[in-house]
Amino acid sequence: MRSKVSEAAIRLVDRRPSVSAEELLKGFTPSERFGEVSFDTYIPDPNQPSQAHAVEALQEFGRSVGGSKGSGGLFSKLFGKGSAKDTKAGIYLDGGFGVGKTHLLASLYHQVPGPKAFGTFVEYTNLVGALTFRKTVDALSGYNLVCIDEFELDDPGDTVLMSRLMRELADAGVKLAATSNTLPGSLGEGRFAAADFKREIQVLSDQFDVIRVDGEDYRHRGLPEAPRPVASEEFDDAVAARFGDDKTVAIDDFDQLIEHLSRVHPSRYRQLVEGLDGIAWRNVTPITAQAVALRFVVLADRLYDRDLPIVSSGVPFDQVFTEEMMAGGYQKKYFRAVSRLTALAREGLLEEPVEK
Repeated sequence: MRSKVSEAAIRLVDRRPSVSAEELLKGFTPSERFGEVSFDTYIPDPNQPSQAHAVEALQEFGRSVGGSKGSGGLFSKLFGKGSAKDTKAGIYLDGGFGVGKTHLLASLYHQVPGPKAFGTFVEYTNLVGALTFRKTVDALSGYNLVCIDEFELDDPGDTVLMSRLMRELADAGVKLAATSNTLPGSLGEGRFAAADFKREIQVLSDQFDVIRVDGEDYRHRGLPEAPRPVASEEFDDAVAARFGDDKTVAIDDFDQLIEHLSRVHPSRYRQLVEGLDGIAWRNVTPITAQAVALRFVVLADRLYDRDLPIVSSGVPFDQVFTEEMMAGGYQKKYFRAVSRLTALAREGLLEEPVEK
């Protein structure tokens, strides 16, 4: 007999969200976990002076946002108007994982007046895919600030795309702020022939003043241990015990979900998981195709944004990507996804709260 929660559950594979351009742009705000952060709630490590310096630099940068457009854009840079400090279109936080860069970026977002946008690098590339490049430029050119979290270049197409987008936004006077664990001049290394795109990468690098944020890198601590998934025959009872009958839970067969992701544009994954209290996946299996894995990474980010606990059967999440993927050019994405999925699984299976 199937449990009551299984009978009442919805399935992600039945959801095909249709999202307008206005709705997509409205979603470019910090996730719920960073919805109310500020510079005051960021506690710099006294042993890492660069963290306090980053707070000061971002606060100063924030005070410059919202002025007259066109005074510090790429036009001034190209034709030599203004000081070098004045002509930088943006600020770039460079540092390892787990040092609070997203917290700082969200604090900047909350400080400055709108219109403004906050999203991950992947979300912006997906926005271009959903709206077209020109419509994206037209929409964002009127903004005071565009924040880009987890800035990373994974292929030549993204390199050219983001180089052109940042160049046009800077020329329109839009201020830019980004975070990454890779210096702007080193973006793309290890993923493709970065030397062939040196000009585009240099254009990106020239847009930013780089601020270093030092601290312990979570890669030095290792990933948290993934909890043991529930046995297949205990899956329904485990879901019912964790969520009860008053929660909105999406229950899917993992292989069907993975196939469904190819039919939903990644820009709509935020709406795909909207209104849920939890996630349950039957028979999680390793993903072997790179394109499929990268779509799944985007879904993992959106689940983490909404802090949705996961109950699953099958393999643990530290085995969902192949060894080749975890050692390849996209390894940073996969390590982040495994870390986030593991945290959500620990919350779902062990009821351990996700660390904010």
